[in-house]
Amino acid sequence: MRGYSQHIVERNAQADPDNLGVLLGKLCIHLKYPASEVAKQLGISRQAVYHYFLGRVKPQKDREIQIIELIHKLKTF
Repeated sequence: MRGYSQHIVERNAQADPDNLGVLLGKLCIHLKYPASEVAKQLGISRQAVYHYFLGRVKPQKDREIQIIELIHKLKTF
């Protein structure tokens, strides 16, 4: 499994840690969990996943529940 680029890692570290998408990104980066898997599980594009990870876009309310469930799943990964 490949890790994330240095650019993604640095930008995620600088992003707002209270943003749910950024939190998901921190966890995925730490676990080296692929953005493509996140995209598949959330039913969104990889580009949208990276926007979440970098805090560029806040997840919509309906997506927040899915992200919380995924975070809980990944914490047991």
